[in-house]
Amino acid sequence: MVVVPRLVVAAPSSGSGKTTVATGLMAALRARGLKVSPHKVGPDYIDPGYHALATGRPGRNLDPWLVGTERVPPLFLHGAAECDVAVVEGVMGLFDGRGETDFASTAHVARLLDAPVVLVVDVARQSRSVAAVVHGFATFDPRVRVGGVVLNRVGSDRHEELCRRALGAAGVPVLGAIRRDDAVSTPSRHLGLVPAAEREAEAVRAVERLGALVARSCDLDGLLRLASSAPALTSAAWSPAAPADSPPVPGGVVVAVAGGAAFTFGYAEHVELLRAAGADVASFDPLRDEKLPDGTAALVIGGGFPEVYAAELAANEPLRKEVAAFGGPIAAECAGLLYLCEELDGRRMCGRVPGRARMTGRLTLGYRDAVALKRSPLTRPGERFRGHEFHRTAVEYAGEPLFQWQDDTVADGSGGTDGYGDALLTASYLHLHWAGTPALAHRLVSSSRSPSVLR
Repeated sequence: MVVVPRLVVAAPSSGSGKTTVATGLMAALRARGLKVSPHKVGPDYIDPGYHALATGRPGRNLDPWLVGTERVPPLFLHGAAECDVAVVEGVMGLFDGRGETDFASTAHVARLLDAPVVLVVDVARQSRSVAAVVHGFATFDPRVRVGGVVLNRVGSDRHEELCRRALGAAGVPVLGAIRRDDAVSTPSRHLGLVPAAEREAEAVRAVERLGALVARSCDLDGLLRLASSAPALTSAAWSPAAPADSPPVPGGVVVAVAGGAAFTFGYAEHVELLRAAGADVASFDPLRDEKLPDGTAALVIGGGFPEVYAAELAANEPLRKEVAAFGGPIAAECAGLLYLCEELDGRRMCGRVPGRARMTGRLTLGYRDAVALKRSPLTRPGERFRGHEFHRTAVEYAGEPLFQWQDDTVADGSGGTDGYGDALLTASYLHLHWAGTPALAHRLVSSSRSPSVLR
């Protein structure tokens, strides 16, 4: 039995102010001297970067689709170890899940964690009607406990008073009222917010402003009391230890993980899994570094915005050539796939993947159920993988695909296939959370030691 004070910050819809309240609350609680564990529902990579700035701890994702429902509480407990309180930012509207269900929704995760919910409501164009909105969300699913409301974009003292009076009859306490403040807005890009790693000092200042805003606008003591009302969890914390049936791997394998402004997407558990599998993890920046880290035996090139930095990536010819000639296993997804293609928007890339990539005007976004068609460092033919796509680019492949989508919601003209793979390369648009398939890290490290395991 583990007791972790916790709450979930949710909203009726996207754009209501969840990130403002969740990030600001994390920063405000940390400023009080508390150790705050930050979490995000869903596959989002960008919000956790701001959460990390607010708390000084890795932002972690909780996604039942990517890791399985049974792993959500253990992953939560892993991240929340030795913390005083945990704040979980939701995704979309409280009950919005995969397709027509609430699977992988904020409500689903709140149920799995038995955590109370704070509902952030944008009241900019309403007053008394806010009571109807909150009443509906509080009663829609009795398994989800809406324990408080934070009013966002309040216009005036009178406006706040009207909203509070209306909610007095709804039976859900108001735990905060935030005035309209354009100074706390966060710049956006075609896939959402601009990653914190790209803004550096500006992002730090933005998080400080959010913390100050929430501290003066919300009842922090009330929010902590609500978090403390969460019952004990019976799950054991997740561990990145290698699967019991995995053969031992000698230490000293250097796995180089791409980072820098162009490659900011990744889950904290990936590095933990690589280290548990026996790897020494080193980072490199394809924008600035002209050589891979010394002794590199495998590469991980994750997601990000290479299209924004295509010219700079193309200009770093020494590293492109070294990656193209690299003889160890490579795991690449989305941005990594684009970087490994022959070209991106007409600019020369590494040429490791036989294909050309380009920006499009259309967002491809959604969960995917995929079957591997080929053997590669991470995949075996016939294996099923759950992941997600998140991009505005397209690749024209010259080789046979690596994955076949099983998801009947895919209707993007891709023919239901994607990716490229060979004995030393796994590359596709499919974002995977390795905690859902812990053997992936061990496979990569093992293949860097003994490439014959792929044959």
